Amino acid sequence: MLRRLHPEQPDSFAFTPANRAWAEAQIAKYPEGRQASAVIPLLWRAQEQEGWLTRPAIEHVAEMLGMPYIRVLEVATFYFMFQLAPVGSVAHVQVCGTTSCMICGAEDLVAVCRERIAPKPHQLSADGRFSWEEVECLGACANAPMAQIGKDYYEDLTPARLHAILDELAAGKVPVPGPQNGRYASEPKTGLTSLRAHLEGRPPLNASADLAVRLGDTVKRIDGTEVPLSTPWRAQPEKAEGRPAPEPKPGRGRPADATGVTVQEAPAVAKGHPAAGGAAPAPQRPAALAAPRAGGPDDLKLIRGVGPRLEALLHSLGVFHFDQIASWTADELAWIDANLEGFRGRASRDGWIEQARLLAAGGGTGSSRGAGGD
Repeated sequence: MLRRLHPEQPDSFAFTPANRAWAEAQIAKYPEGRQASAVIPLLWRAQEQEGWLTRPAIEHVAEMLGMPYIRVLEVATFYFMFQLAPVGSVAHVQVCGTTSCMICGAEDLVAVCRERIAPKPHQLSADGRFSWEEVECLGACANAPMAQIGKDYYEDLTPARLHAILDELAAGKVPVPGPQNGRYASEPKTGLTSLRAHLEGRPPLNASADLAVRLGDTVKRIDGTEVPLSTPWRAQPEKAEGRPAPEPKPGRGRPADATGVTVQEAPAVAKGHPAAGGAAPAPQRPAALAAPRAGGPDDLKLIRGVGPRLEALLHSLGVFHFDQIASWTADELAWIDANLEGFRGRASRDGWIEQARLLAAGGGTGSSRGAGGD
């Protein structure tokens, strides 16, 4: 299925302060230079805030992570959990249409959506409050047919019950999720034939439905008022007293192999480095320009591995042109590698000097037809 951005887009996007703090905490989970690993959580948070994933939101996440826009767009268009068009302000109904649900009556649920919401999937209802789509298996086959509405599953549905759920949602209520035919969870419809003692003392709802009811956020969008995010992965200050110094890890500082590079730290190795069979260069800052020459700066993003964030960083270091990079010596390259905050070792790893020589001579690098990297 071809997935495109919606033709009508808002002018801008920004996380709420609470959601921004949440996003920064997610980024902090990953080592320096690996912030792109947080792309899916941040896109999901943006969608939860706005209801759907807009182009400004995609670009905002890309800028936070130092990624080219196209890389984040690739993620957003690949995963069907990301909604690329506006959804209902109250609820978006996702009806499972795969084998078990289809056999058990999913087509009748789709008919209800066509009648009550809109004739086609991804269309908004006349009042803009509801939308729907048919999705692949949601994994609740024992309770077919079912639909996901907001964050929770509504199982063992009938057309009449789906009509009633839509009425409740339209009235501002939050229907109780889980099985809708009296079943507790996924036990046989005819009732238990064993383990009946388990029925005594159990809560009225299964754990998933009970949690959803207690949180009350089945169709509520994330706005930052949720339970504060715990961040155990962030370094905590050591207590001044009563805590012994941690023992060093057995492998800390030991070379992984004959190159002398440790397991914990494996930066890119530049030509001339002892690991590459030469003398170690003494880092020396290359000549910098105060501003680009007449005609403006070269598009450094044509170098594979360079995206908007790295290009801005190079500009701050006084690097604006391909021929500057092409003329770097081994020790100047070592200085650049050591001063690319968040991207240390990138220049050596991606062979910037060789690429810049080709570009300075009017050639291409293979990536000069598209975005670079970051």
